[in-house]
Amino acid sequence: MRQFITRVVLALRTFEQWLVAQFVFGLLNLLKLLPADGAMNLADRLVRWIGPKTRRHALMMTNLRNAFPEKSEAELSDIAMDSWGNMGRMMAEYVFLDRLFDFDPFSDKVGRVEVEGIPIFIDLYENRRPFIVFTGHTGNFEMLPVAGAAFGIEVTVLFRPPNNPYIAEKVFEFRRKRMGNLVPSHAGSSFTLARKLDAGEPVGVLVDQKYRKGLPTSFFNRPVRTNPLLAKLVRQFDCEVYPARCIRLPNNRFRLELEPAMEIPRRPDGAVDVEATAQKLNDKVEQWVREYPGQWLWYHDRWDIKKKLKPAKP
Repeated sequence: MRQFITRVVLALRTFEQWLVAQFVFGLLNLLKLLPADGAMNLADRLVRWIGPKTRRHALMMTNLRNAFPEKSEAELSDIAMDSWGNMGRMMAEYVFLDRLFDFDPFSDKVGRVEVEGIPIFIDLYENRRPFIVFTGHTGNFEMLPVAGAAFGIEVTVLFRPPNNPYIAEKVFEFRRKRMGNLVPSHAGSSFTLARKLDAGEPVGVLVDQKYRKGLPTSFFNRPVRTNPLLAKLVRQFDCEVYPARCIRLPNNRFRLELEPAMEIPRRPDGAVDVEATAQKLNDKVEQWVREYPGQWLWYHDRWDIKKKLKPAKP
């Protein structure tokens, strides 16, 4: 009887995931019928309306109160709404991602995308070597590997697949066609990245994800666990590390920034200080988020507090 109940529960859960996936796919197909700007604006308004009605909104507001205790509830609410809108725009931009990146380094025409750090891009292209580029969940971070590919730099990107297996399959297929090499985060992903660096190829990593087994660090003056993978790869291959981010601009435009190589903290014996490096990554992402707080995905459970939240009163 217990096995039967378990199978029923699993079947219902699978059906729920399939149902959610079909809703998402249907919405994306609808957005395909619209011009890019119209689709992004519509998705922004739609998710701004839906987001506050979900359970994740309580987590988002708690995260914002903890991160910005000096801000008023009205200010935090504005940031939360911008964050939901950012998520909606990202969803629509998936449909048009290969058409949104229109930057041409040989043209003076102003397009949808502007790029800072072009000399660094050119150096990395002309002087091939292993390096790590990292970013956070800011703006449309999916555009960064697209930009790398446009400059002739194929970066192997580590990403965390969505929990919904139906959506995860579609996302992986979409990303692979437009972003080059992809490595889903799992037990063997670190070895894949290490092999790429050992072969002289670059890799990309998102560094602001929750990682319960990570190193004790801080983010917005609150304790978090941070994945030591990037720091350990630097220790093993002594490669350069470049911060990169995407910033949303008015009128559905973007600025992509590739910053100079980061100085890596080292111990007195010259070895990479893994703990200090992990903290430095957090500090860089926090700097970005403080500059554009509405462009970060605050509904992520970065501080691992979701289970501690009290359910909202009916």
